[in-house]
Amino acid sequence: MRTILLACGFALLAGCASMTAQSESRALELTLTAYANAIRWGDINQAIPFVDPETLKKHPLTQLDIDRYKQVHFASYIEQPVVPVGPHEVRQIVKISLVNVNTQVERGIVDNQLWRYDEGKKHWLLVSGLPDITQHATP
Repeated sequence: MRTILLACGFALLAGCASMTAQSESRALELTLTAYANAIRWGDINQAIPFVDPETLKKHPLTQLDIDRYKQVHFASYIEQPVVPVGPHEVRQIVKISLVNVNTQVERGIVDNQLWRYDEGKKHWLLVSGLPDITQHATP
C-alpha cells in the first residue's frame, strides 16, 4: 500500500511539473505574440512593459530613444523559432524591416531577443531590451 501511495505521489508531482512547463510554454507563446503585435504596430509604449524592469533600470529609455522610434515604421517582423538557452530562458532572433518616415528609406535590422520567465510573477520578460533601431542595415 505504501508503495502505491509513493508511486501516486510521484505521478502527481510529475503531472504538476508537466502542467507548470505547459503553462510556462503557453505564457511564452502569448507573450511573444503580444510583443510582436506591439512592435508591428509601432507602439513602443505598449512594448515597454514587456522589458525586464532591471534592464530598464540599467538602460533607461531617454526622450531621444522615444523620438527615434517615432521616426520609423516597422514594415516587417519575421521571427525565427525560439531556442531554449537555459532554465526558464529562451532566445529568439527577429529580422525587422524599418522605414524612415521622413525619407521613406527602408533598412533591415536583427533583434537578438533574450526572454526570461519570472516564476514569481508567472510571466516572461524581455531581458535584452527593445530593438536597437540605430544599428546599421543588415544585408
